[in-house]
Amino acid sequence: MSNLFWLRAEQMARLQPFFPKSHGKPRVDDRRVLSGIIFVNRNSLR
Repeated sequence: MSNLFWLRAEQMARLQPFFPKSHGKPRVDDRRVLSGIIFVNRNSLR
């Protein structure tokens, strides 16, 4: 399943300090969200 992500673990580790902290509600997987954003941008989707 790791091949579904656009970012490697090393790249996510560099970005981790910039993500907001969780406040009570569990957060979704940040790597999955960023992969979706990258997919939309690379394929020129709206």
